[in-house]
Amino acid sequence: MQYAAASAAEVKRAQFPHNLFVTGLFMFDLLMTPAVLALKVGMIGLLIPLLFSGSLIAYIYLRSRKTTAWFVDVHWKLAYARAKLLMIGYAISALLVFTAWLISLASHDPNMQHILWTALTRIALMPTLIMVMVTAVLEFGASAMAAKREVPDKLAAAMPPPAA
Repeated sequence: MQYAAASAAEVKRAQFPHNLFVTGLFMFDLLMTPAVLALKVGMIGLLIPLLFSGSLIAYIYLRSRKTTAWFVDVHWKLAYARAKLLMIGYAISALLVFTAWLISLASHDPNMQHILWTALTRIALMPTLIMVMVTAVLEFGASAMAAKREVPDKLAAAMPPPAA
């Protein structure tokens, strides 16, 4: 839906949640996670990027509940909807890490336990990495949508614009 009533300042404010989310994706998920793996801190070290990313998602959630200009608010809600997709990726990865832990415990050989744990945890991170890529593309598109003063029809139907 085209929303021509949005001012240039509102367009910049509507692009901010998308740019913030994408910046968080690249900083916390695409840069920090491999760094933690390369430093060999262990699986506990993966909680560091998760904590930062979770904090950013919490901020986006809290800000999406705030009421300001309609156009800006809709884009904050859209950014939070995309953040929920990322949280689904985190949940699937957590489930797969737990499964990897159980499978590695089933082995009686400590070397095989280590091999299984390493291989399966790397595979378990894939759902999160895939969702990072998907949400990054969606958020770049949403930022462009905000620049064109557009709102997704589904959100416009759920949150109708104020009468002019």
